[in-house]
Amino acid sequence: MKFLVIDDHALVREGLRHVLESLNDGVTVLEASNAAEAYALAEQHADLDLVLLDLKLPGVGGFAAMKELHRRHIALPVVIISGSEDTASVVAALKMHAAGFIPKSSARAVMLQALRLVLAGGVYIPSQALAFAGLDHPGESSNRDAASIEKPALTDRQREVLGLIAQGKPNKIIANELSISEATVKSHVSDIMRALKVTNRAQAGAAARVLGIF
Repeated sequence: MKFLVIDDHALVREGLRHVLESLNDGVTVLEASNAAEAYALAEQHADLDLVLLDLKLPGVGGFAAMKELHRRHIALPVVIISGSEDTASVVAALKMHAAGFIPKSSARAVMLQALRLVLAGGVYIPSQALAFAGLDHPGESSNRDAASIEKPALTDRQREVLGLIAQGKPNKIIANELSISEATVKSHVSDIMRALKVTNRAQAGAAARVLGIF
C-alpha cells in the first residue's frame, strides 16, 4: 500500500508515518509539506491508495487542496486529518467528497480503525458529525436542524441499508450482512440518497442520525 501524507509539520508527518506503517507490511509513505509538493507527488505516483491531508495548510488551504486533488485524481480517496473538530468543518469536508475526517486528537487505535474502514471502501464519520448540516460552502453556517427536515418515507430494507451506511460500511459488506446482491444494495443506496436529498454516503449517514430514522 502507498500513502501520501500532506502536513506542514514534520513531527505530525512522522507520527502519521508510524501509524500507517503499522497497518500492513510493505507500506510506503510519501510526505508533502504543502499543496504544490502534494500535487507533484500525486502525479508521479499513480498507484497511491490514500491521501491524508491536513485541513490547515499554509498558502493553499486544505479545502482548496482537496478540491484540486479530487479534480486531478477523482478516484483517489482523501482523508482529512485536522486539529479542528467543529461539526461545520467535518460536514463541509464530507460534502466535498472526503473519504473521512479524523481529528488529530484521536487515539491511535481509532485512527487505525478509521483508516481500515476507508481502505475497505467505507467513509469514516467522527462522532462530532452526528448532526446533518446543509452547508453549501466550507465554513458556512447552517440554519437547518432536525425539526426543519422532513422525514423521508423509506422501506424497512432501506432503513437497514441506511443504518449500515451510517456505520461507514461499504456496499460489499452491506450485501453480505443482509444476504442480498451488491447490485441491490447500490439500487437501495441511490433511492435512499434521492429520498434524503443528499449527494453522498457521508451526508446520508449524518442525516439519518439526526432524523432518528434507524
